Amino acid sequence: MKVREIMTEEVQAGSVPGAVQTVYEIFRDKKVSGIPIVKKQTGELVGVLTRSDLIKNPDEDQIAMVMTRNPITASPDEDVESVVHKMINNNIRRIPITEDNRLVGIVTSSDVINKALWQINNTEPVEKYMVRNIPTVWDKTPLAVAYSISHNFDFKSVISLNDESKASGILTETDFINESRIVEEQEVHNSSVSTEGDKWTWNSQSVMYILKNKLKFSDKLVKDVSGDKLISVTRKTSVKECANILKKNNIEQVPVLNMSDEPIGLIRASDLMKAMIG
Repeated sequence: MKVREIMTEEVQAGSVPGAVQTVYEIFRDKKVSGIPIVKKQTGELVGVLTRSDLIKNPDEDQIAMVMTRNPITASPDEDVESVVHKMINNNIRRIPITEDNRLVGIVTSSDVINKALWQINNTEPVEKYMVRNIPTVWDKTPLAVAYSISHNFDFKSVISLNDESKASGILTETDFINESRIVEEQEVHNSSVSTEGDKWTWNSQSVMYILKNKLKFSDKLVKDVSGDKLISVTRKTSVKECANILKKNNIEQVPVLNMSDEPIGLIRASDLMKAMIG
């Protein structure tokens, strides 16, 4: 199967020079998690910008300062398996498709699952590919705290637990983006200098005001955002069935639960891709 058979041709893209705020709007309005960046005047591909880049760099307001330069690319005539290797080896979830360095499409891990893997009769259990060490939070945790946990864990999602420690929902980067905004806050830094001596002691104080952008979350709790219906699989769910679940529900990841509805792992589209290359 060739890349042109699964790639998305109508690509949401950003441009440089440009403001980060325009990308925030694309992410929220178009429900995408990353976009290619092109030169405004020539259309030449120069980078990729993801939700993670924005969340980690709230104080930058120019796209050029946040984007990943010299992105990994592929051509429309490459084999899908080649693109899968590139994604896995470089730990990325999307690859711009170019011809003569002009953007002609994009392939994401979801494209691979929804348009290729689900057709393969792979009966291996997902436990072979799932991530086992995952962050969890109480579903009455404030969103800001839940984000700090996922950030410190260096993970893009968290699974919420109810009062009985059973899985009740999942929060993703998309949820954090949708429930946050960039605000400008003023920080005050004081410094003082004094002379030595008793009688002629004097003090001087300087005050520095610094304006910084920070990510501010709504006052909602995790349970207010994670939803009422949790889609999940078990460790024995097959790769093919899991791929179909992701495709049917238009999601990129799903918790893996045991018989007591306790989370034991997470399976993502990027994890399932590994089943395509053995």
